Amino acid sequence: METRLPAPEFPAGLEWVNVSEPPMLAGLRGRVVLLWFWTCDSANCWNLLPDLAWLESRHHDGLTVIGIHTPKYPQHHDAGAVLKAVNRLGIRHAVASDPEFVLWQRYAIDAWPTAVLIDAEGLIAEVVPGEGRRRDLDQWITRLLDEAAERDLREYGPAMPASRPEPRMPLAFPGKLLVADNVLFVADSGHHRVLECTHEGRILRQFGSGDPGFWDGRNSECGFNDPQGMAIRDDMLYVADRGNHAVRRIRLYGGEVETVLGTGHPGRERPRDAEALQTPIGLPTDLAMVADSLYVASAAQNQIWQLDPARGRVGMFAGSGQLGLEDGHGLDAAFGQPSGLAASGLQLLVADAATSAIRLVRLSDARVTTFVGVGPWEFGDAAGGRDTARLQNPLAVALDPRGIVFIADSYNHRIKALSMKTGVLRPLNINYRFNEPGGLAVGGGALWVANTNVHEVVRIDLASGAGKRVAVGE
Repeated sequence: METRLPAPEFPAGLEWVNVSEPPMLAGLRGRVVLLWFWTCDSANCWNLLPDLAWLESRHHDGLTVIGIHTPKYPQHHDAGAVLKAVNRLGIRHAVASDPEFVLWQRYAIDAWPTAVLIDAEGLIAEVVPGEGRRRDLDQWITRLLDEAAERDLREYGPAMPASRPEPRMPLAFPGKLLVADNVLFVADSGHHRVLECTHEGRILRQFGSGDPGFWDGRNSECGFNDPQGMAIRDDMLYVADRGNHAVRRIRLYGGEVETVLGTGHPGRERPRDAEALQTPIGLPTDLAMVADSLYVASAAQNQIWQLDPARGRVGMFAGSGQLGLEDGHGLDAAFGQPSGLAASGLQLLVADAATSAIRLVRLSDARVTTFVGVGPWEFGDAAGGRDTARLQNPLAVALDPRGIVFIADSYNHRIKALSMKTGVLRPLNINYRFNEPGGLAVGGGALWVANTNVHEVVRIDLASGAGKRVAVGE
């Protein structure tokens, strides 16, 4: 057997966000522990979550999974904000907030996400950085459990559940919004459905069963998983079905829902002119329709893709795939988790979340330029021009007819306005409190905001600046 070192015990200063009695490694002897270090704003960490849930189910009689959250942004030094992220992501194992990176340093971790496997005697058996390694983790956990059984050390039985749920409300972590003349579409992401509502909030139709799943159907007889951005063309509503790594199409006339892009599995491919239904894509988060093309922001692949719905073909449009902030043409540019799109004539506005930037993509030649932002580790809350303005994890953009770009500056809990003419960024003076706003839409003389962590939609009158809660489903 290889030499294994003792796993450092949990320090007293950790804040456990979803359990009343903090676990201790010493109390988990006889079980295999998968300790994973993560940050809630990382697409790579999101991609690991289905693997962890699968492993928890498969090895329910001997595996304990514990999350250690270490933050990139000041917003997540607060354990309450981490709990919101835990609930939004549907995590059901114990999670501790480690804002000072104490345990991170004791385990010598250097990347998000990283999994550490601890054997039945409390010794470190494997350190596994990155995502996409379900098979490896399964094999190692099986070996460690069998090893414990052979030595008569194994403790059978389920892991202790962990849950501190959100209050039950009509909406759960609403994501993106789309507004038409008389209709408001809401991605009710936490309920895994898309709602068609009046502007007053009365629900007209529901698309999606309300439970996470991936199947086509009609109205509520289909399955979505964390739906996000939407785009409309004629009677077709396209939906970025983020949790299913797919783009879906709703035929509004009859309510039929069908898949137009993706396989249901996270993608790492680099398509040129590929069959859309056979091409996996990673975490599509927002959409924009321009002419006959649907543009898709892939948060996990750090790219913008172009889909031809009529032909069923898809290809990369902009972004090398490497996380970063680089201007340039097409695939020479770099994005960081693009999470919001809006069409501006023959250009795309991009909320580039992980670089805290607002980008512009010229559709004629895929030229990418930066309005606001410096790079992945340069963020803040400051007004001004490009040299001084700062954002934190912007998730959505919406264009006002006057040439003002509204920005959901999520981790600053603000709505910002950027002038396309002057390039100056300023906060909107709104008498309303936001908590990680994640979706925006302009229409009907108003700015509509998904106040994500408060589980509500807010209508802001553009003439007066007054904000009012929209009673969706109430």
